[in-house]
Amino acid sequence: MDPSPNSHPILSYVLSRLPSIKTGSLRLSSPHDLEQPPPPSPSPRAPSGPAEFELVERMPGLRHPSVLRFLTRAVADITCARDALRHLGPRPDHELVDSARAFLLSHSHGNLVGLDIEEKVVESLEVVRLDEEHEAYGVLLREAEEKLELVYRMAMHGRDVAEGGGERREDEGSGDVDEEVVRLLKQAQEGRVVEQVRLADRQLLHLPEPLGRIRGLLVLDVSRNQLQAVPDAIGGLQHLEELRLASNVLVSLPDSIGLLSNLKVLDVSSNKLRSLPDSISRCGSLVELDASCNVLAYLPTGIGYELVNLQKLWVHLNKLRSLPSSICEMRSLRLLDVHFNELRGLPSSFGKLVALESLNLSSNFSDMRDLPASFGDLVGLRELDLSNNQIHALPDCFGRLDRL
Repeated sequence: MDPSPNSHPILSYVLSRLPSIKTGSLRLSSPHDLEQPPPPSPSPRAPSGPAEFELVERMPGLRHPSVLRFLTRAVADITCARDALRHLGPRPDHELVDSARAFLLSHSHGNLVGLDIEEKVVESLEVVRLDEEHEAYGVLLREAEEKLELVYRMAMHGRDVAEGGGERREDEGSGDVDEEVVRLLKQAQEGRVVEQVRLADRQLLHLPEPLGRIRGLLVLDVSRNQLQAVPDAIGGLQHLEELRLASNVLVSLPDSIGLLSNLKVLDVSSNKLRSLPDSISRCGSLVELDASCNVLAYLPTGIGYELVNLQKLWVHLNKLRSLPSSICEMRSLRLLDVHFNELRGLPSSFGKLVALESLNLSSNFSDMRDLPASFGDLVGLRELDLSNNQIHALPDCFGRLDRL
């Protein structure tokens, strides 16, 4: 399951230094627990084994904690997929997969009869789909290794390391943030325009409350920190158009987020959110909402009634068992990604999403069994992924989707 240090040396090195996501720390109480671990604290400890020694000799920057932190952020999707696959089980052997494929082929030709055939079909489908998931994971590993090569070069050219190869101070960012906020507040009080505050990658443990007093703020980015909560004062940023809170350890959002009536982009991906506040429905200007890679069990009941301008919704890699019927009122929705959840079906009026162009329903496995009759009304659909589900037949109206 873990990448080989021979074929994926950088990825293996980075993952081996994240103690909070090793096998022993995974929660195994739920068969589909995709809960994200807290942001790991990578350790630049001495390399172990000849492969790591050779790698560190070739890439000495791996000894710097700041470089290692930078690389860690680049593999969030890998850890997410790896944890999910661990719950699904090891990859079936080649002979078993070939046997399952042959059985399914014979069944499709009508060559098999018997009372236990359907049960065998389900078992064979599970084997083939598990093999496909592992194959996709392998592709992800190869892409991640290439990405880490690029990220390393960026870091060593000064993006995350001081010029000359020195490390950033461990307290840099968190120690200077308050001073930076004071400076920004002073600018705002002097009548100068402060439209953007970008405090990503600063090791923040909390969001300074005074930020809520910068009334003209349009963009706030505090991604990739260690925030455990967002203060109610966030509701004071009534002109805010873009709020990025991705890759923190948030377990909830304040109700005051509903006061952000001008908010157009909200990114809360890769946190530990179990739910979204009902008040989020009042953010009527939202165009993009990314709540992927959390542990959401449901979406607010009325989320679709007021988010009529929403065009893109990402809620993949959660624990959603259903979508609220109000989601069918999102008439502007063009992209919906709900893969790797526990969906058992779609609302009967799902076909009302006539603007939808891209839909990913893959990897809901044994929970997703059929599509509503209204599915054929999604005439604008250009991209559709139904893989790794238990859908055995498509509705008759499926033929109307002539843009796929």
